[in-house]
Amino acid sequence: MAVSRKREEGGAVSPPDPWDPLIRISHWSVAAAVIFNGLILKPGGTAHIWIGWAVLALLAMRLIWGLIGPAEARFSSFLPDPKAAIGHLFGLFRRERPPEYPSHNPAGALMVYALWGLLAVVVVTGLTMTGFKSPITLAEEKAAVAAGDWSVLVQNGAAAENEGEGLSRIAGEVHGVAANLILILALVHVAGVAVESRALRRNLVRPMITGRGRPE
Repeated sequence: MAVSRKREEGGAVSPPDPWDPLIRISHWSVAAAVIFNGLILKPGGTAHIWIGWAVLALLAMRLIWGLIGPAEARFSSFLPDPKAAIGHLFGLFRRERPPEYPSHNPAGALMVYALWGLLAVVVVTGLTMTGFKSPITLAEEKAAVAAGDWSVLVQNGAAAENEGEGLSRIAGEVHGVAANLILILALVHVAGVAVESRALRRNLVRPMITGRGRPE
């Protein structure tokens, strides 16, 4: 599927409109999940766990879309290239106008893969910490304890001890480090979008909201 480009007045070709609805929904959904789970909600709470499972679904959806979606959404259109990313960043430091890309630029592509990798680590470690139980099961256990039925905790505590508490403790430490790194990279990402928008002299946030590179 070719990336569409629109003719502007004078015959110039405008930047592509690369972000389809699924890309935009997954992007802002993950952003909201990071904000809520990283800054607002209580760690380990029911809502926190539900959002973690939602992120797992979003990652799975994006993985599939990266294989079968439109050309600009596929992984093949923004393969990680550290050398090209460094060159892109040096060009920005020299205040050169960066080239247009049909999808992510090389530096943005590395950021995307880093964030996805960290999100996967957070999800896997979160599942490990909760014994791979669904949010519904965990909510039922909490409700049973609130009702005075401690047998659930006794049974699960014995099982957890048999499976090894060390693994859960290590998972918790990795979970916290990865979550903090996501917050740091998210700030770097926002700063990078601002710098790139200024260099290209156009708003790069608008396409991720409307799906269009420039207003009609």
